[in-house]
Amino acid sequence: MAKGLAIVNGYGVLPGIENFLLRMTEEFKKLGVQLDHKKTTDVLAFVQNDGMIHSPLDAYDFILFLDKDMYLSELLEKLGYRLFNSAESIRLCDDKMLTHITLSQNGVPMPKTIATPLNYLGLSSPEFIENVEKELSYPIIGKSCFGSMGNSTYLLRKRENLARFLERNIQAPTLLQEQITSSYGFDYRFIVIGGKFVAAMERRNDSDFRSNLAQGGHGRPLSPKQSFIDLAEKAAKLMGCDYCGVDLLADDKGEPILCEVNSNAFIAGIEKTTGINVAEIYAKYILETIGK
Repeated sequence: MAKGLAIVNGYGVLPGIENFLLRMTEEFKKLGVQLDHKKTTDVLAFVQNDGMIHSPLDAYDFILFLDKDMYLSELLEKLGYRLFNSAESIRLCDDKMLTHITLSQNGVPMPKTIATPLNYLGLSSPEFIENVEKELSYPIIGKSCFGSMGNSTYLLRKRENLARFLERNIQAPTLLQEQITSSYGFDYRFIVIGGKFVAAMERRNDSDFRSNLAQGGHGRPLSPKQSFIDLAEKAAKLMGCDYCGVDLLADDKGEPILCEVNSNAFIAGIEKTTGINVAEIYAKYILETIGK
C-alpha cells in the first residue's frame, strides 16, 4: 500500500484547501492509499551544523504539498521526498511576476506587465509613474505579486489611484498590467494535470472586474476552443506543474491570453460546475508518477 502525506499551512487553512484535502483523502482511500495529514508547524526540517538537512519526518511515497512555503518544500525535496507540486513550480506560481518572467519569450500571449521597483527607503517616484503612463493606459490593473483569490487586485482608473496603490504597497512586491477590456468580469479556469487538460469552466462576475468565485463570480460549464486548451497545457508545462489551475482571458478576437497559473487551484468550484472528478484524476496521476 502506498503511503502519502498531505501538508497544509499551520496557521490557518482556507476553506478551499480544506475541501481540496478532504477530496484527495477520499479519492486516495478508494485507491487503497493512506494519506496522513500534517501542518507546516508540525513538520520540522532544518540544516544541521555539518551542513546536512535533517527531519524526523517518517518515510512517505509522496507528499501532497497544499501550501506555498518555499523553504519547507525545498528542504523536503533535498531530503528525497517527491512533492506534488515541486518546490520550484510552487515558487514560480506563487510570485505572479516570476510567473510572467518564466513564461515570457515562449510564445505565450500575456497582458503587458510591469514590475514595480524595489523600494527600500519607502520614497515616492513621480518619474516611475510617468514611465508607467507611457506604456499603460488607464484603467491599469494593480496586483500584489503574492495575492490570491482576487484579493489585492485593483482597478486603477487614474493617476491618483496609481499613486495611492504604490504608496499603500510601498515596500511590497507588486506589478502593474494593462487591462484586457474584452475580458472584463470574466475569464476561463483550466485545470491541467500532468500537462494534460482535465476540466474547464467560465467564471463570470456581473458586479466586479474580478471573476474569481471568492469575489462573487459564478462558474459555468465550458467547451473550450483548442487554442485555449493548447495555451493552458503549454503554460502548465513551462511552469513544471504536476497540477495547476491556468486562468485565461480572451482578447477582442476571442483568442486566449494568459492571466495567472495557480499551483494549488481549488477544486470545489470546478468539480461542482463540470461534474468532473478532478481529485480522482489527480490521485491516479500521483500514483502513476511514483510507480505505485
